[in-house]
Amino acid sequence: MAVTALLIALLPATIVWTSSDANKYRKLVWVSVFLTFDLIVFGAFTRLTDSGLGCPDWPGCYGAANPFLAHDQIVAAEALMPTGPVTVFKAWIEMIHRYLAMTIGVLIVAMMAQSWYQWRKTRRAEYAPWLPTALFFFVCLQGAFGAWTVTLKLQPVIVTIHLLLGMGLLSMLVWYGGRQNHLNAPRTLVSASPPAMRNIRILAGVAAALLLVQLALGGWTSTNYATLACTDFPLCGGKLVPEMDFEHGFTLWRELGKTAAGHYLPFSALTAIHWVHRNFGFIVALVAGYAAWRAWGHDVLHKTARNIALVLAAQIITGVATIYLSFPLTIAVLHNAGAAALVLLLTMLNYKAKYQYDIAKKAASGAAHPPSSTVRH
Repeated sequence: MAVTALLIALLPATIVWTSSDANKYRKLVWVSVFLTFDLIVFGAFTRLTDSGLGCPDWPGCYGAANPFLAHDQIVAAEALMPTGPVTVFKAWIEMIHRYLAMTIGVLIVAMMAQSWYQWRKTRRAEYAPWLPTALFFFVCLQGAFGAWTVTLKLQPVIVTIHLLLGMGLLSMLVWYGGRQNHLNAPRTLVSASPPAMRNIRILAGVAAALLLVQLALGGWTSTNYATLACTDFPLCGGKLVPEMDFEHGFTLWRELGKTAAGHYLPFSALTAIHWVHRNFGFIVALVAGYAAWRAWGHDVLHKTARNIALVLAAQIITGVATIYLSFPLTIAVLHNAGAAALVLLLTMLNYKAKYQYDIAKKAASGAAHPPSSTVRH
């Protein structure tokens, strides 16, 4: 498995090495961002195709490094349960997901090693090793939850935490990428006032916190298969407030489809899960939309603000379409991709607002030539 991960990681590493970008380290960070976004989207595809147990052990597949070597065991399991969790198709989906995750792990190890080497050699701020080291431990934690996802048979709370950690990894990498961009950008003064940037920074932070809650609710909805608990919109079962079982719906430690006592989960519990996720989404859309609107008029934030508005609109459309079109796979994957895009964009907005606030504050206090950038990233 380790050899496979190293071989696959050679492709993005080659892209970084042969890139025309003079700053290879920054390129490595942003390639890692791209692949982490892809991993989250493919992870959604893995979950939505019920492929999470396509290989029912970890890290290999029936102890083998790939489904080719485990073909006989997979075929035997598929023959016993043709519509079960183990099929040749699902095994490949699950293993590709693992290969991509291991590749990102290899790139983060390379990032950490390079940062420590360059930091000890040059002491340049762009190579400060603290965040890359934190990323290494974070990706190890993510890997542990990936293993528990399989060994605990898709227990909803484990799968949801696994999703949140993936989003957290994406956010950390984007923040680090933004830092690399600004450390290597031209230095000019910023025209915005400190109060304006402070307000945008606060709004962006609140929007990010609310998005975190919504991600947890969305993950809980998906892992409990509650997406179609309400098949109409804006009502649910023809009612504004349907019958709901919050106690069983939001009991965290339980098996998939079961209550904590081991009984089958009532449909009203699934309704509660869906209803809360749906309605909290409106709160997130309003706050994130307002943050984007406030950032819209600032040149260095305009592109990010515009993209947030576009993704919010797309999220609403795909969310409603998932209900009316009875959960088509492509739309469901796009909805998960939109959630990852919001994490990426709100992290960028938070970083840029913080950065510009610091610059504006220094400029207002008369500091000479404070670092800044008017380059849109």
